[in-house]
Amino acid sequence: MTQPPTPAEPSTPDEPTGRDVPGRRALPDLTGQVALVTGAAGGIGRGVALRFAAAGAEVVAHYRTGADAARALVARIEEGGGRALALRADLADEEECHRLVARAADWRGRLTALVNNAAVQPTQELAGMSLADWRAVADVNVHSVFACTQAAAGVMRAQGTGSVTHIASIEADRPAPRHAHYCASKAAVVMHARSAALEYGPYGIRVNSVLPGLIARPGLAEDWPEGVRRWEAAAPTGRLGRPEDVGDACVFLASPMASWITGHDLVVDGGVSARPTW
Repeated sequence: MTQPPTPAEPSTPDEPTGRDVPGRRALPDLTGQVALVTGAAGGIGRGVALRFAAAGAEVVAHYRTGADAARALVARIEEGGGRALALRADLADEEECHRLVARAADWRGRLTALVNNAAVQPTQELAGMSLADWRAVADVNVHSVFACTQAAAGVMRAQGTGSVTHIASIEADRPAPRHAHYCASKAAVVMHARSAALEYGPYGIRVNSVLPGLIARPGLAEDWPEGVRRWEAAAPTGRLGRPEDVGDACVFLASPMASWITGHDLVVDGGVSARPTW
């Protein structure tokens, strides 16, 4: 969703620390699952990883530059009684995508869920954008999704089961100024999920996408006050999203409760997409 340039990582208020958190809404039981979450060092990815851990899954937290944050995430999950592993990879490199998936599967001898969350969101006008600028977004937002999904599907096919979830955006079909490369990349991710669902379904692999709206982060209201006010006024729920809102959707899609759901685009935006624009 549209945010000001160079956004900081979203916050994760009231985060779960492990499997059993009093006062938290109930989650499906993912005990026995091993989930790889890309881009887990901060923001949405961190919230997704924590929700998987709270549901009982063992979590592989991928990072590229946030080593300290990834280690802190692993420590938080382990303090709550869960199991986690941090792994680094540059997902703009196809070989590193495949190595990441292989290492994640080797850790516990299986890989049952992949959440393709890693992404970049620069802002730039089309008029001054170079092909290199366009490719820099596509390499991370689209090409890494293709490579990681292909690698994970190889593991899951041998197992006869698995779930892949792409984190897209409501900007996949609602363009925003200075976000042409980002919007196009997220539209591609949505269509990749549908195509992969079609081809991998016969092997017991489900593929879906989650389309978040505006997710809270520290300082967002100060950096972009008019945007936050517009969002809160437009959302029927009256608030911004939280990383755990996205995490809950991912946990559901990876759970047996979603065993007949594949090729679906799950919008998590507090109802903003229901608002008429005319």
